[in-house]
Amino acid sequence: MARSSHPKRFAVLGSGEVGQVLAKGLAANGYEARIGSRSPAKLAKFSKSTGIRSGSFEGVAAWGEAAILAVLGSAAVEAIRLANPTNLKGKLVIDTTNPISNDAPVDGVLSYFTGPNESLMERLQTAYPAVAFVKAFNSVGSALMVHPMLSGGPPTMFYCGNDAEAKAVVARLLEHLGWEGADMGTAAAARALEPLAQLWCIPGFREDDWVHAFRMLWP
Repeated sequence: MARSSHPKRFAVLGSGEVGQVLAKGLAANGYEARIGSRSPAKLAKFSKSTGIRSGSFEGVAAWGEAAILAVLGSAAVEAIRLANPTNLKGKLVIDTTNPISNDAPVDGVLSYFTGPNESLMERLQTAYPAVAFVKAFNSVGSALMVHPMLSGGPPTMFYCGNDAEAKAVVARLLEHLGWEGADMGTAAAARALEPLAQLWCIPGFREDDWVHAFRMLWP
């Protein structure tokens, strides 16, 4: 990462539930956050109730020392374009997205628009090589993203990316937000991490159970 190794200002790109949860979580845990949308006006109520300022993708990306990409997977590449890649050059961008297609789940299994030997994050990294993407927060629902309180103890958030410095920032952030982080290596590991969302969603679609998370057990 060419810019701040200890970012405190995070631009959240995406105004949906994931983006709002993470923006509030950051603000409540010692970070500054701004949230971006294609239509910033629709965040007026959110900003008024939380004190978190909103703006365009480009505006918040220019302000942030790092960013979180929290849009639909099908909109991920376009969201970075709208943020202006120059604003994200050398910065950490935490990629929470999954390549979920518009097809209905099959017996609880989501369909993806990527193949088994590729990932959405690799597409993003190839399209925008100057950005330090790190995959994280893609394998759990928004309700558990910040300080998940589960009886089995802190769950594991798997992450990956090519930039070691960017991953070190994510490791600290995960700890601050109540997670045990597990570094799975380079961007190629996103081929394994993105399907975790498919696995995580099966109990939800089949049994209406959305309160669970993964945990890695070590010897």
